Amino acid sequence: MNEFEKLEKVKVESLDNILGKKFPVLDDGFVRVIDYMGSDESIVQAARVSYGKGTKKISEDRGLIRYLLRNRHTTPFEMCEIKLHVRVPMDTWRQWIRHRTANVNEYSTRYSLAIDSMQKTKIDEWRFQSKDNKQGSEGFFPEEIGSKLSERENELQNFVREIYNERLNLGVAREQARKDLPLSTYTEAYWKIDLHNLLNFLALRMDHHAQFEIRSYANVIGNEIVSRWVPIAWQAFLDYRINSLELSAIDIEILKLIVMNEKEKAIQKAIEFGFIKKEDNKIKFNREGQEFELKLNRIGIKFSW
Repeated sequence: MNEFEKLEKVKVESLDNILGKKFPVLDDGFVRVIDYMGSDESIVQAARVSYGKGTKKISEDRGLIRYLLRNRHTTPFEMCEIKLHVRVPMDTWRQWIRHRTANVNEYSTRYSLAIDSMQKTKIDEWRFQSKDNKQGSEGFFPEEIGSKLSERENELQNFVREIYNERLNLGVAREQARKDLPLSTYTEAYWKIDLHNLLNFLALRMDHHAQFEIRSYANVIGNEIVSRWVPIAWQAFLDYRINSLELSAIDIEILKLIVMNEKEKAIQKAIEFGFIKKEDNKIKFNREGQEFELKLNRIGIKFSW
């Protein structure tokens, strides 16, 4: 009896075509695919616990993948993995590495010279601190102020690099010479992650609340790489995670009253749940109330509070 079954490695031609290609991000960053395992077909295969190639109809595979993602059956998505090579500013990498669901090997400035590149900000890219969100930004400085900020940024980065090089030339150990390098300094890393955890990463980092810099990387990874790798899973992810609307039990209760044209009861419920409060005949929303108002706008409901 022959117990050996010859299997072929799953290949995705559209992804093979971009292996090693650098997709630029920010002023000097990039993302590129080094290797991958699995495809949409692998998700289906794992879900059916089958040694074959899943179903013969793409429509059936599509339906299954969409069912899995829609109902958060995540294990089959873990059967796909991808390894990326990224160049990213250290302050952005600090946010990135908080996702403790990947295998990582980062460029070492203890062993090698620090990458001679720091992220620079264009004169029209300096953002104001948000008044409502302590960890966010809103709007941009006028270019005359941005020009001065960029000029000073350039002076600082050149000065720090000069001191770093001076220390190295004097023989200071690399592990110590590096300590005053700014967070704008680029680093590089290999980042390997399964599809389930990658989609979770993208759901958070593609969101408009995410910081612009890391959102830029997430958009490239999603739109340029994952869309080629697992197009069926990617479309399901866009439909059920990125472009969907999640309603809490409280949202639904207030929404029911709005739909039934029970305006006063809806307002009372919103006050009861803390979504809004009235001060001097003015309505003020808390954070959750603001989010609920945005949800109403998304589904085309105009409600006067």
